[in-house]
Amino acid sequence: MTAAMNAAKDAAGDKDVLVHGARTARLALDAGVLDELQIHLVPVLLGQGEPLFADMPPDHIELELLRAADGAGVTHLRYRVRTEG
Repeated sequence: MTAAMNAAKDAAGDKDVLVHGARTARLALDAGVLDELQIHLVPVLLGQGEPLFADMPPDHIELELLRAADGAGVTHLRYRVRTEG
């Protein structure tokens, strides 16, 4: 994951690199290569699917809220992944 994300960031230059899907986001978080996380929260309960944070390691990952916006039937949340520094 780290090599793929670094290659994508190099190829993108000044542009953003987006990843989609719970599994890809978890892998990127676990590898420490995800800068931001956007969640579009829709109040619908599904009996199947893949939970966003299932099987995450027990490490503590802090998220800094950058934006919260309500839309018709959705709340858009944008977070910065805080890194230790």
